[in-house]
Amino acid sequence: MSRRGRVTVGVLVGVFLLFTLLGWGIDAYTDYLWFDEVAFTGVFTGVLVTRLLLFLAIGLAMALIIAVNLYLAYRLRPLLRPHSAEQATLERYRMVIQPRLGTWVAVISIVIGFFAGLSAQSRWKDWMLFQNAQPFGVKDPQFNVDVGFYVFDYPLLRYLLGVGFTAVVLSVIGALAVHYIFGGVRLQGVGDRMTSAARAHLTTLVAVFVLLKAIAYVLDRRALLLEQHVSPGLYGAGYTDVNALLPAKEILAYISIVVAIAIIVFSNAVMRNLVWPGVSLALLAISAVAIGGIYPLAVQNFQVQPSLADKEGPYIKRSIEATRDAFGLTDTQVTPYLANSVVPPPSLTDDPSARNVRVIDPQLVSEAFTQSQQVRGFYDFGPKLDVDRYSVGDKTQDYVVGVREINNDALTEQQQNWLNEHTVYTHGYGLVAAPANQSCGGLPYFVSGFLGGGARTANCSSPTEQIKVDQPRIYYGEQAKTYAIVGQTDKAKNVEFDRPQPTDSNAEQRYTYEGKGGVPIGSFFRRLVFAIKNTESNFLLSDAVNKDSRVMYVRDPRSRVEKVAPFLTIDGDPYPAVVGGRIQWILDGYTTAATYPYAQRINLQEETQDELTNRGTFALARDNVNYMRNSVKATVDAYDGTVTLYEFDDKDPVLKAWNQAFGGDLIKPKAQIPTELEQHFRYPADLFKVQRNLLTRFHVTDPADFFTGNDFWAVPNTPDGSDPRKQPPFYLNVKLPGQDQAQFQLTSAVTPSKRENLAAIISGSYVDGKPRLEALELPDETAIPGPAQVHQQMTSNGTVRPELNLLQTNNQAQVLFGNLISLPVGDGMLYVEPVYVKSGQQTNAAPLLQKVLMSYGDGGRYAVLANNLDEGLKALVAQGKNQPTNTTPGNTGEPSSGGTPVLTGQLAQAAAALDKAIADVKAAQQSGDFARYGQALQALDTAMTNFQNAQKAASGTNGPSAGPSAPPSAPASAPPASGPAPTPSGG
Repeated sequence: MSRRGRVTVGVLVGVFLLFTLLGWGIDAYTDYLWFDEVAFTGVFTGVLVTRLLLFLAIGLAMALIIAVNLYLAYRLRPLLRPHSAEQATLERYRMVIQPRLGTWVAVISIVIGFFAGLSAQSRWKDWMLFQNAQPFGVKDPQFNVDVGFYVFDYPLLRYLLGVGFTAVVLSVIGALAVHYIFGGVRLQGVGDRMTSAARAHLTTLVAVFVLLKAIAYVLDRRALLLEQHVSPGLYGAGYTDVNALLPAKEILAYISIVVAIAIIVFSNAVMRNLVWPGVSLALLAISAVAIGGIYPLAVQNFQVQPSLADKEGPYIKRSIEATRDAFGLTDTQVTPYLANSVVPPPSLTDDPSARNVRVIDPQLVSEAFTQSQQVRGFYDFGPKLDVDRYSVGDKTQDYVVGVREINNDALTEQQQNWLNEHTVYTHGYGLVAAPANQSCGGLPYFVSGFLGGGARTANCSSPTEQIKVDQPRIYYGEQAKTYAIVGQTDKAKNVEFDRPQPTDSNAEQRYTYEGKGGVPIGSFFRRLVFAIKNTESNFLLSDAVNKDSRVMYVRDPRSRVEKVAPFLTIDGDPYPAVVGGRIQWILDGYTTAATYPYAQRINLQEETQDELTNRGTFALARDNVNYMRNSVKATVDAYDGTVTLYEFDDKDPVLKAWNQAFGGDLIKPKAQIPTELEQHFRYPADLFKVQRNLLTRFHVTDPADFFTGNDFWAVPNTPDGSDPRKQPPFYLNVKLPGQDQAQFQLTSAVTPSKRENLAAIISGSYVDGKPRLEALELPDETAIPGPAQVHQQMTSNGTVRPELNLLQTNNQAQVLFGNLISLPVGDGMLYVEPVYVKSGQQTNAAPLLQKVLMSYGDGGRYAVLANNLDEGLKALVAQGKNQPTNTTPGNTGEPSSGGTPVLTGQLAQAAAALDKAIADVKAAQQSGDFARYGQALQALDTAMTNFQNAQKAASGTNGPSAGPSAPPSAPASAPPASGPAPTPSGG
């Protein structure tokens, strides 16, 4: 290459390195500034230093091993080489390599060391845990070793063993290549094919490889406790592993040591050839197949399989106990619940739990929040709201809450410019709350977060703020995806949009940020840094950036906590709460591990997926874990972004190790949690889903019963079939049977495996600041329906179905079903499912709560479609008394047999026609004739219309009758033709 070419290449490489290093430097510097803002620089420096040290240590060690072996191979080259065509060909390579041998060795070693260092620096978590290991106080049942060895030591030891194997293999390849090029190893010519020096060098490396294999066999013995071996589908060492594989691996470890010695001795001291070393390696391979493969297979097939349950029983018990301990299931309280009351008791209307059931669905009501409390088109509450509890007056109850944030995507085209997006529309305003069991004309009844300075802003609002907030501005929220620049030198110059004027909604109030959040960017250097980082020249050119300006970035709460505590897995559903007059985001942090012996391994993303995933909640990473604790409660201040980490599980050794790794003061002790903040803690959703899913199997503690799997449960899918994923759990502030008082708890119904009836109600709550899992288990022979079954029964009810159909056909509306809650009350089961209606004639219409679908007992006999919760409870009680329901217009209920009024005249004829139409639909459905089925649906729609008209004529009103009655023979179990009710084809 010419001199000009070399200069050109050098310049290009220099420019590339400059921009690469500049980008890394800018990112590292802005990261440091961010950590300095939140006062967690110890995390930044601790992680950075650890990664650098691992990079240098492993990279240098790998480079040194490779370099030594390459240079040694060169030094051991023969001085005289026999003449042959092969050597003549290799001479040209020797002429290129030998003058610059040091350069070649250095380049190869540095490249390999660089990639080894890159791999090593990603293991910073393993190294930190290894350095700060804590005892678990629990020993594994096989080796009697503390679980801490598997969690803290084993992962790093396994990685270091892998590094050793890699170094030896690369050294063998490199040394063999050098020996071949310089004549130490020959493929042609007379004499030995390998010199004594080359043979000694290469066989020593092979012996080291075999010694590492011996160490691997020792670690493999421990690894058996972490792999899936135990039948049926459990983790840990089973009968064959303990009685065949463990001894086999121990024998193979000793054989490996003997083989390593034999390789060195026979190849260099005794026979000085490769025959016996080759024989030794062949014997090791044969031993591995015979002892480590064939023998365990024979034990499995001839001893274990014929009596699998008996042989695996003790090891199944180990896996059950380890899994329950690793996921916090050991203290789960399983209580029998007979649910033998199928008739709504008179006390139902006065039952506090029944009256406090949540009917406002946080997912469906989000649009109503946005449209009712939006005021400006760019305000947004997100796709899903949250549920929390507050004490207003003397009453503590559930509230659906959301924060009014700015959605930059909703800004008009005129508003979408750099100045507006980053300096004007910087923050949201207010926490809006509504009681979870109360509605106002289909809308929530709002009690806080008014933009009008606390005054009543709508008909469906309380006269004054019931949940008062001293600082309602939201600079840090779930929708804050971009950076914001705040702060002004001229204090009289307010440029940030704050909220509409209380007296004139068309006018605006402006504001200047006064908090400590954000990184100061008053100096030219910092503005230059952020201009480069964001590729935005306005940091340098715009008058909006001044000496008092601060830039806020990484503003969503979940990302802030993940950055401050990178060792935590953050729950996918952060929620806001008013604490001390300020809005605080509360997040749950989990410590996890993947090497807890005998514990079941799960995939976090798969176990936490349900209907609400990615609809206002975040999906967890696809991490495989077999240990999980809710060890940390974190808060993020919505105004200044302050991040605080509180210890919640003070016995978790993993959290203790991490806290020690970062100086011991990263996590605040549990005793420092403010009382007002603790009152808003709730059982974390993702942990509950994991525990609930595991409890479907691991509530069975008897190994024999577990092996048969007859008593396993299953998590049902969404009841209305609108989503094939699992039904999410629900937060309720109720008192379940066996509890001393009402508790804010997360509840979920489960069904028997491969059946639809109800098996148990699982709940998670905090009692005296400690987590408690409870399960109300129904008898095996119960006929109490599960969520999907009861939804079908209620929507197929002969009286409810026409009303649902009427809701759906009016204005081509869409009927949406909210969360179906299964609540054990009055020695029976109460089911509550809100019914929302979304207009089909208005674009972007919000779903309105129109009815509440309720049932008691077996789901089909007592079912009502009421205007509200109180009316529904009264209607159910009336049905239980075998008397017609007397409710306000629009409320429907089907009395039990004996209370059904006699139908006469036109109404009786219409009822008979409806009976026949239902029977025709069922017959067509069973026949599989789709043409006949479509005709039957049309006839059913006509029959229902005629029946509704006859009802109106009989009642003498133009609206729904006070208590429409179903035809006496209408089967309550008739399936809905489409969705909640049969609809005309094409409708």
